[in-house]
Amino acid sequence: MTAKEKLELAQARLMLYLKAEKAILSGQSYEMGDVKLTRADLKAVQSMIKTLNAEIDTLNAKIKGKARFRIVRPGW
Repeated sequence: MTAKEKLELAQARLMLYLKAEKAILSGQSYEMGDVKLTRADLKAVQSMIKTLNAEIDTLNAKIKGKARFRIVRPGW
């Protein structure tokens, strides 16, 4: 998978997590008839949003040729 494909996938996943966060913030649990449903854990969703944002930043840098690391040679 190319960096561009990984970037597109990460962006798509981020959008889903942002929608999930919005749904959680609008109501953590709800009932349908006699069934009570609870949404995903807000902290876990927000953690993944942070992770995906970092991944997107890294992939953008890689695509633009600005990797977020540098090589340090011994003796320098």
